[in-house]
Amino acid sequence: MIDSKATYHGSSERENVFDPRLHPALFDGVLSRRILAFLFDAVLIFCLMILVSIVIAILGAITFGLGWLLYAALFPLVTLSYTAVTLGGYNAATPGMRFMGLEMRLWYGARPYGILAVMHSLLFWFGNVILTPFILLVGLFTSRKQLLHDMLLGTVVMDRDALMSLEGQSRY
Repeated sequence: MIDSKATYHGSSERENVFDPRLHPALFDGVLSRRILAFLFDAVLIFCLMILVSIVIAILGAITFGLGWLLYAALFPLVTLSYTAVTLGGYNAATPGMRFMGLEMRLWYGARPYGILAVMHSLLFWFGNVILTPFILLVGLFTSRKQLLHDMLLGTVVMDRDALMSLEGQSRY
């Protein structure tokens, strides 16, 4: 793990934790795998939404239509819960990211937490609404293959196997 005594300023190890010049394997093929992971997660979320829709339909029938008001919150409820539990969980990756061999970390090496995962998802969607393709194009020009919302939140998505081998060493 990272030395807890490392400082934010000066010559600390935290500055070069995920330096692409020192560890290029961390970022090999990350952008293309992120796109495939997104598609995989979109299918899983769609399936979850179908299941939750069935539960809401039954709940609405039991409550004489009152439960059907939950349909208004269906998309945010399912997607944000999915992101908070998976990306903000111990594995620091959604099932799609795990399938594609990716993992997210904060810029200094810590795993993301639930509220950060939700903010990551919200910034991704708001960024896509406002800047549609440009949010993805940013990743082509950054050394860590970060997208716009990654840079705003200080997150980095990396190759999980390269990260595990790097963590297996005494220090980053």
